[in-house]
Amino acid sequence: MKNREIFAEMRCIPPVVVRADGRNFRNTLSGLGFKKPYDQTFARALADTAELFIKKSGLSPLFAYTFSNEISFLFMELSFEGRVEKIDSIVASFLSSSLTINLRLEEPAAFDSRIVALQKEEIPAYFHWRQLEAWRNFVTSWGYYTLIDEGMDKDEASRYLKGKKEWEIHEMLFKRGINLATLPAWQRRGIMIYTKEYEVSGFNPILGREAKSQRRKVAQNWEIPNFKSEEGIVLLEKLINRN
Repeated sequence: MKNREIFAEMRCIPPVVVRADGRNFRNTLSGLGFKKPYDQTFARALADTAELFIKKSGLSPLFAYTFSNEISFLFMELSFEGRVEKIDSIVASFLSSSLTINLRLEEPAAFDSRIVALQKEEIPAYFHWRQLEAWRNFVTSWGYYTLIDEGMDKDEASRYLKGKKEWEIHEMLFKRGINLATLPAWQRRGIMIYTKEYEVSGFNPILGREAKSQRRKVAQNWEIPNFKSEEGIVLLEKLINRN
């Protein structure tokens, strides 16, 4: 029966981004009481899921970037000789099971996964693109759910916003007392998860004295800069080029 197995045997060469998107999350998460348009409990669960993947999946991504219901992992090295189906299936299944457990869902959450092939110099542009999408999603979501809260139904709200530019939605919200610029950075720009170095002090029995050493831990950054800003460019370059 071995010859009945169907697989493409496609392979990729790093660097690559593996992006996972939540499948049908609106129905899966309905009835759980999450706030609209953004809920910190859900955002925390997604960031924790990405953090657990970095720690426990064995695939060793360099870092993760998440917003809404998607997570992007940057890989500079690949397991399984770069086999696309193997990597995609492991990423999607790990995240699906992890988020289901994390949120204690009665029905399983599901992700799909795809590989984005990049040259090293294209990596910043990819994450800038996803951050722009995070901003567009942020503006549209606040506009949509504000109209829903005012009594519009879903179709009316969608029709009202269709074709409107971001600045028009921004102005509409400002007139209603909502200043998008003052809302939390994680809603506007997303969240990053990466390994950070920190210093610890302890007694070195060989030297017979106190000594300092470097340790690493996986941390979440909920206050990330705009990736096109000077601070954002430096952050990405540091993470991409770390040993």
